Amino acid sequence: MQALTNKAKVVSKKEMTWAEKMYLPAIFQGLMITISHFFRKKATIQYPEEKREFSKVYRGKHILKRDEQGRENCTACGLCAVACPAEAITMTAAERKKGEEGLYREEKYAAVYEINMLRCIFCGLCEEACPKDAIYLTEEMPQANYDRGNFIFGKDKLVQPLGTSAHPKTYKPYTK
Repeated sequence: MQALTNKAKVVSKKEMTWAEKMYLPAIFQGLMITISHFFRKKATIQYPEEKREFSKVYRGKHILKRDEQGRENCTACGLCAVACPAEAITMTAAERKKGEEGLYREEKYAAVYEINMLRCIFCGLCEEACPKDAIYLTEEMPQANYDRGNFIFGKDKLVQPLGTSAHPKTYKPYTK
């Protein structure tokens, strides 16, 4: 039978020497690699004192944006949840009641909006799918935690605080 490609490699079984049977050349070769790593520049940074520089296209923590009047942009259309390949976004839609015009922009809004940050792969597809520019990935790094329940971000952690910049790339977390 003829091979499909011409990348065939001829393999020969030659007898190993006495030194090769003792695996000494392989052991010394491995030791030389290990010793060479001692003299390389360390990749570790001292985190609180030194901050790592991120690329310009870094995608970090999610934020649900507000408009200029402080109303939420999200209309609970569900396109971000459909676009999410990790299925990390869940939402429940509700109708706006009388007197809530200052809170929500449209008739329909997301009563519950949650992102499971353990499932999220920070791909940015939710940001691209949103027709109302409601969700953005900021340059802020999500916080580490020991409890799995703290990685499910609800509207309390996602909605942009009042009084912060409207542009997502200039967004800085609100501090009191």
